[in-house]
Order: sequence, then structure tokens, then C-alpha cells
Amino acid sequence: MGRHLAVDIGGTFTDFVLADTADGSVRIEKMPSRYEELDTYFFEGIERLGTTPAELDGLLHGTTIALNTIIQERGCKVGLLTTAGFRDALEICRGGRTEIYNLLFKHPVPIVPRRLRREVPERLDHRGEVVTPIDLEAAEREVRFLLDEGCEAIAVTFLHAYRSPQHELAVGELIERIAPGTLVSLSHRVSPEWREFERTSTTALNSYVAPNVARYLDTLEQGLGARSFPGSLSIMQSTGGSTSAERGRDAPISTLESGPAGGVIAAARVATDLGRTRAISADVGGTSFDVSLIVDGEPAVKSQTEIERRPVLLPSIDIVSIGAGGGSIARVDPSGALHIGPESAQATPGPACFGRGGTRPTVTDAYATLGIIDPENFLGKRMQLDLDAAADALRREVAEPLGLSSAREAAGAVVRLTTMNMVLAIRNITIERGHDPREFTLIGFGGGGGMFSSYVAHELELPEFVVPALPANFSAWGILNSDYRHDGVRHLLGRVDDALLAQARDALAELTEEGRAAVLRWGHGADDPIAVQWFLDLRYVGQEHTIRVAVEPDAALEAGAVRERFEQLHLQTYSHVYEGQPIELVNARAVVIGQRERSRPPAAPAAERPDAAAALIGTRAVSLAGEEPSDVPIYDRERLQAGATLEGPAIVQEWTSTTVISPGDRLTVHPEGHLVVACGR
Repeated sequence: MGRHLAVDIGGTFTDFVLADTADGSVRIEKMPSRYEELDTYFFEGIERLGTTPAELDGLLHGTTIALNTIIQERGCKVGLLTTAGFRDALEICRGGRTEIYNLLFKHPVPIVPRRLRREVPERLDHRGEVVTPIDLEAAEREVRFLLDEGCEAIAVTFLHAYRSPQHELAVGELIERIAPGTLVSLSHRVSPEWREFERTSTTALNSYVAPNVARYLDTLEQGLGARSFPGSLSIMQSTGGSTSAERGRDAPISTLESGPAGGVIAAARVATDLGRTRAISADVGGTSFDVSLIVDGEPAVKSQTEIERRPVLLPSIDIVSIGAGGGSIARVDPSGALHIGPESAQATPGPACFGRGGTRPTVTDAYATLGIIDPENFLGKRMQLDLDAAADALRREVAEPLGLSSAREAAGAVVRLTTMNMVLAIRNITIERGHDPREFTLIGFGGGGGMFSSYVAHELELPEFVVPALPANFSAWGILNSDYRHDGVRHLLGRVDDALLAQARDALAELTEEGRAAVLRWGHGADDPIAVQWFLDLRYVGQEHTIRVAVEPDAALEAGAVRERFEQLHLQTYSHVYEGQPIELVNARAVVIGQRERSRPPAAPAAERPDAAAALIGTRAVSLAGEEPSDVPIYDRERLQAGATLEGPAIVQEWTSTTVISPGDRLTVHPEGHLVVACGR
């Protein structure tokens, strides 16, 4: 494996993890995320690790460039070419209101204005057969119009192109001939799936973010080249697998959730190592709280997500995100209700306690005021927190509007409300989907994961929680340990019978070969292991949505066995099945995974007779939940020995994070450095 570096750009901090297989070392670094100077801070972080790009064998990168471009609506001017009669798909959406009780509901404004949505005479039917041949002269007129209008990228979405891409390919060649180098997104390459509006939305969003992502990757690759980087640059995808920088440039929409996905992949590895079959991945970052389910070592995956109410029809890890990170701002509305987020102070100006110009109270300010965060040891003593500024902000904007007597009471209210918001997010992915959260282990990470895990676990009556090694750089560690991954899909609508399943098997075999070729092209070694997963998207006839059913790769598909697996999942998901109702196949999916060698987190110190007292560094006045402060033991995590145990209340701190151990909790240090905490009742 050599020396590999992972870099994860978050909303507040950019995290670095460097693993060297020669000596088994793992080093970490954190830098503030300043988006106007990302490339500068990228290389400064590498220097702080004591290495140079020339000494790296590989670099893996998780980026929020595409996500932030959409959220901030700072994308390029996009032109859309579509089938005659379908110009307004982005405007019509699905027709109805998604918020049915909101009488003022409006769909988001299309990112492509109507003037730049142009129609081309052409038509394929649902089988991919030509109904109306494409008029390339008309297509050329529309392309020239869009170029004259200053469109920086063009999206092409023709009806039923997922069944036959011939018309889209013809227009792609036309654009390359007229304007070489123009960024073009063809829907059959971006999202080769059925559902016209969602496919159009995904393709348009891909074009919308493409120039920003391309410029960033170009700058990054130029900087790496100037510093003699000899290895390969890989980009994290929303699926939790990595791809080449070239693919990331061509399909940047696939990188939307690349940072959070890295954390879920790392949580799945930890759950497997600990022998936990059911886990909740909980990432508390600077701007958000991201949660996902892990069952039998595999993260939950969904085929569609939404960004700013705009659908993205691509597979991704099923992550629920809310604005409840360390930088989330606390405010009281005119009616007297306290709110946390979604607005964030981010790295600049940051929480009030950072002393960088921030004046509004945040979750971090609340924890600093309660004494949970050590103001003298924050971020490895690189930053001394201003407790007076934190208390002033909480008193002014929370305590006084709510009639509370002190900043400490306000801080307790902020922590309790943030905890409940997190609990509701976890209920959304567990109870509301047929899972009992009491059967799961919470894996809490991110800069704030250790501070909230105990509170959240107790509210949900979970048996235990785990704060893994390298918690504040955990997503970057997951990116470092990600595999190459290629997702292929083929639309095959029809009622399930042995003949259709034979056709599906042939399609899956073709998709598998395409995936193998892709991961080898991206840099996976020809002799390195490759895993294959096959899935069928199934539903009862008459249903709208599907359930993804795993089937054995290369095995014969038999209708009775497929139905049995489908109905097991349908019963688990919806608590009922329809006896005798025919089922139909919508899509066949093949996932090809180029497996990489794993790095391990730094092990906890070994001792013949482990004793937590060896890591005790003193006591501090702490208010664990807004009550009167009391002296709480403080432990240095780096000195906690494998097998050592301690009872709460306690605080375990490290240079990037802090873990709260509530009264009645019992902590045990895992040999690989993870903190496994059994919750007291």
C-alpha cells in the first residue's frame, strides 16, 4: 500500500489522515475550511504532517465542492437540450405539493431558466426504438443558441435515452465538433434510469456543478504535479466507494455526499471489527449531524436523494442530515421558541468562543460554557477559547429572550435541544423504518460525536455507544480505507418470470464486466481482489416505489426464490405482504468493488495490568447537563491503556475531540483504541 493520504473537506475543518504501511504509523491533521483558499490549505495541511506530495503513493479525497455549489446556488449558466414537448419537466416536477399542508408551497426555481431549455425534434419509445429520427440541423441551431447565450455547460436529456443512447450520443458528438472542450452531460451516462423528471434534474445538476468541480480538480492536480506527486488521485463518491479524478470531473454529481459517506464506511468497519451486526453511524461535524444505519456490516443504500428539494437519481449511502453541528447557531424566534441551526457559523467567523469575529452563540459555545471543552487545550492548544465571549453570546441571545437566569442555563438548554434534534433524526432512520434502536450500537464521531453520544444513547435507551479511534478525523480515515466502486444499472421493466430473470442475469453479467474494466482503468491492480454484488429493484404490480433485493452473483435467478426474498423485505419494511399479487422488475444493478488493503487505527497503549488511573490528569468543574457544576475526573485518551475501564461521570479528552461519560456509564478501552461505553440505566 505504501504511504497514502486521505483529505476530507468539511464545512468547518479540513481533515487529513496519513497512513504509512512501512512503519504502521497513522498521523492526523486538521485545518480550517476556507473555501476561497482550499488549494492553499490543502497543501499546507500536507506540510504540517511532515511530508510532501512527492513522498505519497496515493491520495484519496472527499470534497463538498459539488454540494456547496448547489446549496449556495453558485453554479454555472447551464443550457438544456431535451425532447420536443418536454421542455418544462424541471418546472412541472411531479406536479403535486410535497408539503401537502403548506398552502404556500412552491417548487424550487429550476436551475435552468426556460429560455435556456431548448427542444430538439426526436423521440424514442419505452423500448428504445426510434419513433421520430433526430433532427441534427435543429439540434445544431439550439446548441449554437446556447453557446451564444454564454452557457458554460450543456445538459442533454432525451426521452428514454436510458434504453438507447443513440440520439444523445449524436448530439454529444455534434457539440464536441462545434465547441470542443465544452462540458457536456449526457443523461444516459450520468443517470441511466427510468423517471424522466428525476433523470433530467440529475443531469442538469451535474452540468450546473461541473465547471466548479473541474476548476478545483484542475488546480489540485496542477499543484500536485508541480510538487512531483507520483501516485494516483482518487475521489470519494456518495456510494462510499472511490473513483478516479477523471470520473469525478465527468460525473461530479456522484460526489455530493463524499465526506459523510467516508464516515459511514469507517463506522461499518468498526462495527464489523467489534462484532456488532447492527450499528448507527452518527457524525457530529461543524455544520451538520449525519446519521445512517449499518446492518450486517453494510450501510443502508438508497437509489435517490434530494439536495435543496431537487432530486438526484443516483445510488448513495442513505444518510439523514440535520443542521446540528458544533457551529450550528442557537436563536430564539419572535414567538419565544429556541432553535438550533441549520445556519452555521462555520470556520469563519466561527463560534463566539473562537475569538475570530463571531458574535452569535453556537453549540460549541454551549459546551465551552458548561466546562465540557477544555478552553486551554482546544485543537491541541492551537486555539485558546474565549469563555467570556461564549457566555456573553448565550446570555444575550438565548438566556435573556427565554427568561433564564444565566449563560449556564442557556447552554444547558442548547445542549438538550440539540440532543433531542439528533434523537429525532435517529428515530427517522430506525423506528420509522421498522427498526428498534435499542438493538443498535451508536458509533459517534466527528469533532462533537463524543460529547453527544452518551446523551443521545440514554434518550434512545441504547445499550452502548462507541467513540472510535481518530474520531475527529474519522471520515477521512473512512475515505482512506474506501474501495474503488462502480455502480451499473439496466432498466428492465416487466412482470417477474423465469424468462425476464434470465434476461436480467445476462444484463447483470454485462454490467459486471463493464464495472471490472472501469475499476481497472481507475488504477486498481489487475491481481488485486474484486467483489461483485447484484441487486434487483422489485415491486408489486401497481406500486410506485421499489425494494432493492440482493441476489447471488453468477447464480441462476428463479422466480419463486426471488419473490420469497422480496416479500421478506416487504414485510420488514411495510409490515405486510400481498399474497398472490404479481411482482415486477424495474432495474437490475451490479456493483463492482475493487478492494484495497486496509490501514488500521493506532492501537491503545498495552499494559500487563491496565489501569485508567494512569491517564488521569486532574479534575475540572463541569456541568454535564446544565445543572450546578461539580468536579469531574479528566482523562487523557492517548494514555488510556487497552483493557482499562472507568466509571462515569468522567471526561476523556484528546487534541481534536472530547468524550462525555455520564454517571452510571462504564467505559472499556478496545485494543485498537476505540472507547466502548456500556450505558447505565
